[in-house]
Amino acid sequence: MILYTMMPNELVFPYDSESVSKQQMVNFQGIPLLVEATDQQNFQVIRILSSDPQHFMDEKICPGAKISFTNLEGLTVM
Repeated sequence: MILYTMMPNELVFPYDSESVSKQQMVNFQGIPLLVEATDQQNFQVIRILSSDPQHFMDEKICPGAKISFTNLEGLTVM
């Protein structure tokens, strides 16, 4: 979609600092991820930060997938 407008980018795409403050980078089984804590027990994957194409095919870490705190094997916070 192409958006033709005279409005500045800041008005069309506002910066939401609250949602960015909830996000953190973690290393899950050697794969760098950008995640957001959804509740006391889970992370939700926002973005895969790896350059390996095979990591994007893994259904366990696709964007929107949940990683449980109870399954902490291989999870480190950067």
